[in-house]
Amino acid sequence: MANLKEIRGRITSISSTMQITSAMKMVSAAKLKKAQDAIVMLRPYSEKLQEIIENVSAASDAENISEFAVEREVKKVLFITVTSNRGLAGAFNSSVIKELNIQFAANENVEIEVLTIGKKAFDALRKNRTVYENHSSLFDNLSFDHVSNMTGKVMADFKAGKFDKVYVVYNKFINAATQEVVTEQVLPIAVSAEKTTSEVNVDYIFEPGRQEILETLIPKSIKTQIFKAVLDSVASEHGARMTAMHKATDNAEALRNELRIFYNKARQAAITNEILEIVSGAEALKNS
Repeated sequence: MANLKEIRGRITSISSTMQITSAMKMVSAAKLKKAQDAIVMLRPYSEKLQEIIENVSAASDAENISEFAVEREVKKVLFITVTSNRGLAGAFNSSVIKELNIQFAANENVEIEVLTIGKKAFDALRKNRTVYENHSSLFDNLSFDHVSNMTGKVMADFKAGKFDKVYVVYNKFINAATQEVVTEQVLPIAVSAEKTTSEVNVDYIFEPGRQEILETLIPKSIKTQIFKAVLDSVASEHGARMTAMHKATDNAEALRNELRIFYNKARQAAITNEILEIVSGAEALKNS
C-alpha cells in the first residue's frame, strides 16, 4: 500500500493537471467562437458560388468545358490533408489519418502524393508516403491569400498533367462536440452533366460571356473550397480540444476525489494504529 506522502504527491499532481486542462478548455472555447463564425459565414458564399458555376456550365456547350473540369485517365492522385500542429484534441488528428489510409487502400493501383497542412499529418506520413509539399506554417498567419497561393500551385500542376485527381481530407465542423471526417474531390471539378438548360431555374444575363465568367469563377471556387476545408478544420480542432479537455478535467477530478477518500481512510487507519500502540504500551507499563 502506498504511504501517505505518495498519495499526497499524486493528489497535488492531479490538481495541477486539472488546472492545465481546465485552462486549455477555456482557451479553446474562446477561440472556437471566432472560428465557428468564420466558417458559418463562408459556407453560404461557397455554396452559392458552386450553384452559379453549375447553372452557367449547364447552359454552356460541352466543348467549352473548363480545363479544370476535364476528366482523364487516373494515374496519379494528390491528397490534401488538413490536421493540426498540436495534439491533445482527442481523435481529431487520428481520424484524418485513418480516413487517409482507407483512401490509400482504395487507390492502391495509382501513384499517390500528399500535401500536408498540419504537422500531425506530416509527421505521420513522411516516412511512408511521398510528401508533395508541407504547409504546416499556414496556421501561423491563416488567410485566404496564403491558402490561395498554395491552391494556385496545385491547380497549375493539375493543368500541366502532374495530377489527374485531387482530393481534400479534413474534419467538417458540425458543432462543438461533433466533427465529421470527409473526403471531397477538388479537381477535376464536379460539373453536373445531368443538369440541362431547361432545369436551370435562374435566368442569367451573361456579361461579358459564359466562358469568361467560368474562367474567373471556377479558379475562385476551387480556392474557396480549400479555404473552407481549412476553416472547417480549425473550428473542428478547437471544438475537439475543448471537448477533450473537458473530459480530461472531469476524469482528473473523479480520480482526485477517489485518492482523497483513499488518503483519508489510510490516514484514519494510521492514527488508529498509533492509538492502539500507545494504549498497548500504557497497558504494558501498568502490568510491569
